Amino acid sequence: MLLLIGILIGLMLGLTGAGGSVFAVPLLILLAGMPMTDAVGLSLGAVAASTFYGSARLSRQQRTILWQPGVILAAVGAITAPAGKWLGLQIPEPWLLVSFSVLAAVIAWRMWHTAKRNPQAAQVVRAGDFTQMPPPELLCNLSHTGQFELRPRCVTGLLIGGVVVGLLSGLFGVGGGFLIVPLLLMLSPISMAQAVSTSLMIIALVSSSGFISHLLMTEHNPWQLLGFVSAGGVVGMMTGQALSHKIAHALLQKIFAVSLLAIALVTLITNAL
Repeated sequence: MLLLIGILIGLMLGLTGAGGSVFAVPLLILLAGMPMTDAVGLSLGAVAASTFYGSARLSRQQRTILWQPGVILAAVGAITAPAGKWLGLQIPEPWLLVSFSVLAAVIAWRMWHTAKRNPQAAQVVRAGDFTQMPPPELLCNLSHTGQFELRPRCVTGLLIGGVVVGLLSGLFGVGGGFLIVPLLLMLSPISMAQAVSTSLMIIALVSSSGFISHLLMTEHNPWQLLGFVSAGGVVGMMTGQALSHKIAHALLQKIFAVSLLAIALVTLITNAL
């Protein structure tokens, strides 16, 4: 069952782009019968393993990963993720579930809204192949040497975004791509391909930090469980990589948005009863 959950997590990460990792926690609660605290920790580990695989693949495509802003976001997120994990341990599980369901609803709405207003963006997923895409016009975001230009307002936005991503990742076990991608697109006129590639690297590092903090702050040792879920996650990511250009479109984003909302509500109702 854990292997199947991992495959589903990796597949959705590969196919949906931003927001796929938020499926991990409710799947682990519903199908594996885990309490939310353990599900959050295992979700972070599984998401980290899946996204490290995808990030390693994309690292060969130098023009698609924005290393300078990516490192800033990842470093700040990795520092604040343990604080989010600690905060999650202080909140009663029923309230944590309600908060997670609200977050899932927001992500589902954003996925639906993006697919409806900008269907072209749904064609770009983290598992996709960006080698054939033309280089983006970064305009003022490139210096005369061709490097990403980190101006004060941009750095401030990255720092604030990193704090929010880290806290939410540690608190709810989500990767944070649903925030990272629009943040990068808002701060600069970069391509969607660069935004999703950079977010993959950031998610891998932030999720790793959150998982390590879970190991340090709790008495549970999920290494054996993590092996099954992570193996499935990599298989799912590979499958998403192979299928992304054939079925990744606006309709798929809408289907996943509805599925996410439904599974969050079922998780909330099941635990309430």
